[in-house]
Amino acid sequence: MLLQAEGMREGVDPRGTIPFNQHFVLVHGIGGGSWCWYKIRCLMENSGYRVSCIDLKSAGIDQSHADSVLSFDDYNKPLMDFMSSLPENEQVILVGHSAGGLSITQACHKFANKIRLAVYVAATMLKFGFWTDEDLKDGVPDLSEFGDVYELGFGLGQDKPPTSALVKKEFQRKIIYPLSPHEDSTLAAMLLRPGPLLALTSAKFKEEGEVDKVGRVYIKTRHDNVVKAEQQEAMIKRWPPDTVYELDSDHSPFFSTPFVLFGFLLQASAFHLPCN
Repeated sequence: MLLQAEGMREGVDPRGTIPFNQHFVLVHGIGGGSWCWYKIRCLMENSGYRVSCIDLKSAGIDQSHADSVLSFDDYNKPLMDFMSSLPENEQVILVGHSAGGLSITQACHKFANKIRLAVYVAATMLKFGFWTDEDLKDGVPDLSEFGDVYELGFGLGQDKPPTSALVKKEFQRKIIYPLSPHEDSTLAAMLLRPGPLLALTSAKFKEEGEVDKVGRVYIKTRHDNVVKAEQQEAMIKRWPPDTVYELDSDHSPFFSTPFVLFGFLLQASAFHLPCN
């Protein structure tokens, strides 16, 4: 089912009211941090919802350096620790942006019973991570059309594959935030950090639990220069979610279209209310 943003009332449950005891867990993409979600967190908390924002290893206020984070398990440990700490009878709604899709997919493999819904926002949605060339083609951003855009780190030596990457400041607004307010892209330029490239591209998952038991929603971003429309479509086709929404936004809808994104998150959670 594809739901367009136009003409929708944000946050309205077509079947009635939405319970306010829901717990949303927001996971950033590469180079970001929990700060990315400040608008969404404010909207949610002001509306009475519980919100947790995770800083993954080397992101946000975490003091680790990206070149020292060499495995996906290490990078994603903050989310895994958070999920482990949840009571067995609590279910959360996971929201992953961009590479944060890999993080929430790993959580779905390991903690399916603690997750009521996984929402992928312009995110990498691959059931088992990066095992094949097709996975890399669909899930890894290709920014070559913009030229030499990355600052690379070589924590294992110059003769080894790069261990970290950051989009150069002069390209950040054009690629990541073209439709976002200038104050938000300015904030991002101050806070973005190198992301652990090697750790992310080594993400591989084995079916450990009941990953398909978790409801999934994909939120497409129509004007995305990072995870392109054809990549989003390919991942949706390969591992079809329950519902697909589409935003008239750039790669960063938490900045460019926060009210509509907020509405879609509530709408998605309403469609996946527990039967009881």
